Amino acid sequence: MPTTDAQIERVRELVAAIPPGRVSTYGDIAAAAGLSTPRTVGWIMRTDAADLPWHRVLRADGSPAPHLVHQQLSRLALEGCPIRGDRVDMAAARHRFPD
Repeated sequence: MPTTDAQIERVRELVAAIPPGRVSTYGDIAAAAGLSTPRTVGWIMRTDAADLPWHRVLRADGSPAPHLVHQQLSRLALEGCPIRGDRVDMAAARHRFPD
């Protein structure tokens, strides 16, 4: 089933709502948007997120995209996001979307 424009816009709204210094996961965003898989969020982020705080979206273990590690962690550090080694401290920084 193809991704609808409404689903894309919902993902964009959710990413835009993540406050500075906080992060979310592909899975959290997929669940909040009613999508069946986090991979859809990854596809949307890869194709339509240049104007969004893309750096606030991580893997479930708090690790950034492998090809953007330094850039993503640098941006998050500037926002005061707690980082432990090469990962974000998800217990301290995870943004929860309202139900």
